[in-house]
Amino acid sequence: MKRTTTRLADGRELIYYDRGDGAARDAVDRRPLPPVDPAASLSEVRHNPLLGEPVGYAAHRQSRTYHPPADQCPLCPTRGDRLSEIPADSYEVAVFENRFPSFGGEAGRCEVVCFTSAHDASFAQLGEEQAALVLHAWTDRTAELSRRPGVEQVYCFENRGAEIGVTLAHPHGQIYGYPFVTPFTRRALDSVAAHRDATGRNLYDELLASERADGRRVVLETAHWTAFVPHAARWPYEVHLYPRRRVPDLPALDEAARDDFPAVYLELLRRFDRIFGPQAPPTPYISGWHQAPFSLGSRAREDFALHLELFTIRRSPGKLKYLAGSESGMGAFVSDVLPEAAADRLREVASSA
Repeated sequence: MKRTTTRLADGRELIYYDRGDGAARDAVDRRPLPPVDPAASLSEVRHNPLLGEPVGYAAHRQSRTYHPPADQCPLCPTRGDRLSEIPADSYEVAVFENRFPSFGGEAGRCEVVCFTSAHDASFAQLGEEQAALVLHAWTDRTAELSRRPGVEQVYCFENRGAEIGVTLAHPHGQIYGYPFVTPFTRRALDSVAAHRDATGRNLYDELLASERADGRRVVLETAHWTAFVPHAARWPYEVHLYPRRRVPDLPALDEAARDDFPAVYLELLRRFDRIFGPQAPPTPYISGWHQAPFSLGSRAREDFALHLELFTIRRSPGKLKYLAGSESGMGAFVSDVLPEAAADRLREVASSA
């Protein structure tokens, strides 16, 4: 695989990822953009003392691109006089600094990952080689950002669908280099540490072993990966995907797990699109990698388990799961779908052999 790094007209970094070594990535960004003003895109992080949580503020994002027509998509390749964020006339996978970052400067970093140059595609429609290239980009960016001052944790994720709040239809995801350990991760780390202190065992290992032994919520299993609906799932359809060998982050995955991942992940995404029947519109979802923060001690990093969480806010055809009073006001989830029923459905819609 080949990686080529260049700069956009305003100085932001752009990285191309190609499967072969022959691609020439020397196209110049011809847009008349002024240099990025670091002061104009500074984010602020405040601390909530009651909840012990950080909250980010990014007022400059109010002017970000919002539902442009397809012929003005900023993530499509540049063709003729139609200039975009990608100056090349074609690409395989491209990653660039977000023009409207939630975190930036000395307080983190935000990047956009374009999974393909095909505007009307989806991740589920990619081939296995292309999905492997995306995994390579996620892994490379995680390793790179781990060395960047001010980045505590990396989250590679995809928001898919207008129902989720996506404002650009082109198939893409994002990478957040948080300047703090996220609240969900902090709570998980506390639970894992308490379990280690009480039992001497790893909580992630026990949860995975328990789901595999029970079997009712396992939806897909290979020699290197297990996908299951968790016993206490929050969302109507929620799947957690774990490598069978516990590792803290994407760079630590072995080659066997990397080789196995594309087929597993593509199958999960295709099942999600079939949950609500052949006439239903594409299923909106959020999918993201949970990785160990970089500032942890060696024991805590070893205890963390890399995993991917995939979920949808759609609970039935034409109906969404809204985060209303209990969920939004108190963080107390009430789900409409039993995890066992969700797992049954995800097994029913498996691809035919």
